[in-house]
Amino acid sequence: MPEEKNRPDLVELSTLTYRVEGHVAVVTLNRPDRMNTLGGTMKPDLAHAFFDLARADQRVRAVVLTGAGERAFCAGADIKERADHQICATDFFVAQKATHDLFRGIEEFEKPTLAAINGVALGGGLELALCCDLRLAADHARLGLPEVKLGVLPAAGGTQRLPRLIGEARAKALMFTAAQIDAAKALDYGLVTQVLPGAEMLPAAIALAQQIGEMPPLAVRFVKRAVNRGMQTDLDSGLEYERYAAAMLVDSEDRKEGMRAFVEKRKPVFQGR
Repeated sequence: MPEEKNRPDLVELSTLTYRVEGHVAVVTLNRPDRMNTLGGTMKPDLAHAFFDLARADQRVRAVVLTGAGERAFCAGADIKERADHQICATDFFVAQKATHDLFRGIEEFEKPTLAAINGVALGGGLELALCCDLRLAADHARLGLPEVKLGVLPAAGGTQRLPRLIGEARAKALMFTAAQIDAAKALDYGLVTQVLPGAEMLPAAIALAQQIGEMPPLAVRFVKRAVNRGMQTDLDSGLEYERYAAAMLVDSEDRKEGMRAFVEKRKPVFQGR
């Protein structure tokens, strides 16, 4: 593995850029002329950014995902690319497993992830944002899963993640009607945690990610895993995992440092060990 000091702070891929600021990796979907749609090499580029770059870089303790420009975070599938593409049901079933695996990998990524929704987040774009731990939106953003208008359904996890986040009835209403909601409504639904003016949104997301990055990485990682696991299981199983996670941390160097710093009334320095 290359020494951390030799890791690049900026990587430009075909469909996105990856840069490191302090403890934060900023992944920017970079197809603004196509509303940052999930076409071209976007999916393998996302996999490379998360699983090769951010995962291997010990400086990175959180990831912010956003889109280039002010119009779109991600407008979903590139319909122009797909319009003339015919695929049989069995081939689609197999191919879509790769998308599910990618999005699930981002959802379970061990470092906290924040979606900075700088414009429309529609279809696969919203489904991608749903995989992030936290979502912030610009006040002009619009969000929705409008796939039924095209005779299909949200097939990158939208039918499963959206109801878990905002409730079954609201999720069904949005998907049945192909409705798009504004940022204020998304905040009311709990779909996003903050709404800010467009120019302030990305800096706020990066600042929040930096704040998270200053926390002990192991504790943050296990909090994420415990919450994710608990949301998918019964209470007793969730509590058992919580005990396991707490046991994994009890003799960590970060816990010892946190305790020492508290007693000595100083700022702790966490190493993720």
